[in-house]
Amino acid sequence: MLTTLFLDLNSYFASAEQQLRPALRGRPVGVVPVMAETTCCIAASYEAKAHGVKTGTRVSEARRLCPAITFVKARPETYVDLHHQVIRAVERCVPVAAIHSIDELHCTLLGREREPERAVELARQIKASIAAHVGEQLRSSIGIAPNRFLAKVGTELEKPDGLVVIERKDLPGKLLGLSLRDLPGIGPRMHQRLQARGVDSVERLCALSEGEMQAIWQSVVGRTWFRWLRGEEVWEPPSRRRSIGHQHVLPPERRTQEGGRGVLVRLISKAATRLRSLGYWARQMTVGVMCLDDRTWHRTVKLPLTQDTMELLGAFGSIWPAHAARVLPGTPLRVSITLHELEASASVAPPLFPGAQKGMQLARTMDAINTKFGRAAVYPGSMHDSRNAAPARIAFKSIPDFDAAG
Repeated sequence: MLTTLFLDLNSYFASAEQQLRPALRGRPVGVVPVMAETTCCIAASYEAKAHGVKTGTRVSEARRLCPAITFVKARPETYVDLHHQVIRAVERCVPVAAIHSIDELHCTLLGREREPERAVELARQIKASIAAHVGEQLRSSIGIAPNRFLAKVGTELEKPDGLVVIERKDLPGKLLGLSLRDLPGIGPRMHQRLQARGVDSVERLCALSEGEMQAIWQSVVGRTWFRWLRGEEVWEPPSRRRSIGHQHVLPPERRTQEGGRGVLVRLISKAATRLRSLGYWARQMTVGVMCLDDRTWHRTVKLPLTQDTMELLGAFGSIWPAHAARVLPGTPLRVSITLHELEASASVAPPLFPGAQKGMQLARTMDAINTKFGRAAVYPGSMHDSRNAAPARIAFKSIPDFDAAG
């Protein structure tokens, strides 16, 4: 029984640029975070991929592989806007059950939608809706299967613009052309562990018993994989966020102690805004610095359970002077901030003391003003010189809310 339709937008950032810039259509394109020979492609069009350019290819190497390639600087806000347009286009056909990244989502099939012919027709309607309401360059691969895992695997079987149905009767045959690393969830370490057990192909993986899989994964996750590969549905508990963080590579003009401090203040403000937007409170904050000579420094400070920007900045101020003196001989290259030991707002009692209450009221008022009038309409004075530093970036697994980015 088919239960899930999984959609994966093909070469999303590059396809978005080809949609928005008709002159790039049919041409090799590389999307980069900054226009520099030393950076890497964060996306490549299929025309560029045909020459061996892929995500992570250095710009200089991409030019060697594909002399005709055009590089464009990434536009995160534009990609997020298109992402939401895609969601609306899909929902003209069927409700979206979950968004997994900026270029992946899945829908739950119900009733007669679970019949193969109906499911395929629904997938074609979704593709047509995206083409009509967002753009024809935004092609997608769709997998339809008895569970979300196999539906996602289905999107890998035909690219670009694929449509694959995997039924239980097709297993494991339809998977045997894949490598182990093609399966979502098998990274380098898991691949090594499987090979150490003599599992060097998808065929051998599918032949393992439930007990053997549990032993290799060293947890009940092995049992889940056993069921996934046989087309069974597995209940998955809702995920719980464990941390919120930002990092930023300092531009040359900010590679000083004061420049690094300013950017960290900006990152803390952004993280605090996200903390409130997502409905979490933090018990700990970790500040990190990496220098040009590869020396690193990290300091974790415990907090009263908080989501107040000024309280976080106060905690940062208590550790930064000691940090600055310690790494003064070095040149800071990258700075980072992580809020962890998170608690959801539903399980946190509101502040009892007037000072804490005023701090939270101020933070939420600043959020409301910035949402209405634009990011950094109001901000802590300590980030004045760095208010435009560390612009929002897109992590594929996290779609930023630019109204709440701080």
